[in-house]
Amino acid sequence: MRPARVSTTPQEVEAYEMSAPRPQPRPGVLQIQAYVPGKSSAPGLAKVFKLSSNESPLGASPKAVAAFRSVAETLHDYPDGSATALREAIGQAFGLDPARIVCGAGSDELLNLLAHAYVGPGDEAIHTLHGFLVYRIATLSSGGTPVVVPETNYTADVDLILRAVTERTRLVFLANPNNPTGTYLPFDEVRRLHAGLPPHVLLVLDAAYAEYVRRNDYEAGIELVATSENVVMCRTFSKIHGLAALRLGWMYGPPHVVDAINRIRGPFNVNAAAIAAGVAAMQDTAHVERSVAHNTRWLAWLSEEIGKLGLEVTPSVANFVLIHFPREPGRTAAEADAFLTRRGLILRQVGAYHLPHALRCSVGSEEANRLVVESLRDFLDGKAP
Repeated sequence: MRPARVSTTPQEVEAYEMSAPRPQPRPGVLQIQAYVPGKSSAPGLAKVFKLSSNESPLGASPKAVAAFRSVAETLHDYPDGSATALREAIGQAFGLDPARIVCGAGSDELLNLLAHAYVGPGDEAIHTLHGFLVYRIATLSSGGTPVVVPETNYTADVDLILRAVTERTRLVFLANPNNPTGTYLPFDEVRRLHAGLPPHVLLVLDAAYAEYVRRNDYEAGIELVATSENVVMCRTFSKIHGLAALRLGWMYGPPHVVDAINRIRGPFNVNAAAIAAGVAAMQDTAHVERSVAHNTRWLAWLSEEIGKLGLEVTPSVANFVLIHFPREPGRTAAEADAFLTRRGLILRQVGAYHLPHALRCSVGSEEANRLVVESLRDFLDGKAP
């Protein structure tokens, strides 16, 4: 007897799984496509430049590394569950009340906690078409419905976002600057977005790349959070501070939101080594300034030199560039990715972000940046990898 055909659409698969006599995840979980990080290796090559995850080419502050090592003698002790020293260091650096800061295992954890606190079945959370993949995952895992809004020129469009708001909207996620496009909204536009939202909707400003922005019309959102009841700002130590391996982030928000997140986060969600390294990194402003200077120089150089090759580069204010490729055989993004990988250059495919004809390239060391341009030139000229 032939077995019955198994349906393959996500909705049919979920319905089938949910009908089986065994423990079941909540509705929406099986619709999630697990987050796939950028690849990090090229087998068979002695030297590889990983430009797929927007990591700092300068690495962590030596002071942060020393602080990390100092924790080795006390690994038997639980960390401070409130991350007091870290919240105070952040507060001192930005002039903020530490009581309004929550630290997390990367900003990813905080984004998920916000969804879990404010989104449930029947609720909606808005994000833009090319927005960070975690927004959709966090919404679905909380039982909510993600609402995807188109962008204009790879940039969030305030009017389109406001048009998508309904009585079921609970969160609006806005990455500013956005990953993977590198575009941003001037702060006047962010204010206009906030002004158009109902009071019950929480605006989540994801400012992971804020330190890299050199535009006079940009603000990360601190003032708006300080003067509003429905805005939070999330930041990370993974980018400018070079602490990606430690998974460390922070959120600044109104007291009532901070209270809600503290009620549901893990009691020791930030480890002791991350706290110590984070304090040292926050205090080492000279290292941050070197990282910003390096990025400012090479972001402009990469954008200009890749553009000279005839490839479109979306103007970026972050620490990466989005490179668009032709769709003709022999010059596609997928073929370019394979060519560059054979040269030891690992870039990020962004098909999951609805950008199948583009690659995202982090700003790397001078050697890596020059090799990217040289290799792209060879690829377009049809040379062997």
